[in-house]
Amino acid sequence: MSKKISVKVTLKKGVLDPQGKAIEHALGTLGFQGVENVTQGKLIEMDVADDTTDAQIKEMCEQLLANPVIEDYEIKSA
Repeated sequence: MSKKISVKVTLKKGVLDPQGKAIEHALGTLGFQGVENVTQGKLIEMDVADDTTDAQIKEMCEQLLANPVIEDYEIKSA
């Protein structure tokens, strides 16, 4: 058996987000007014074995899925 895990990765507050700024600018150009503080991140979904521990999932995030120096991550079980 397996369980579904979602990992949401976003930049830490204070880290420049050029992709977020580009999205914000493009939305304004398309006529969507009042859009501010756009941030861009990534969502990683995976199935892991039932016996995978929270510590192992955190280790996956720390070693590969996120850059803990500039990114925060949130783990959710489905």
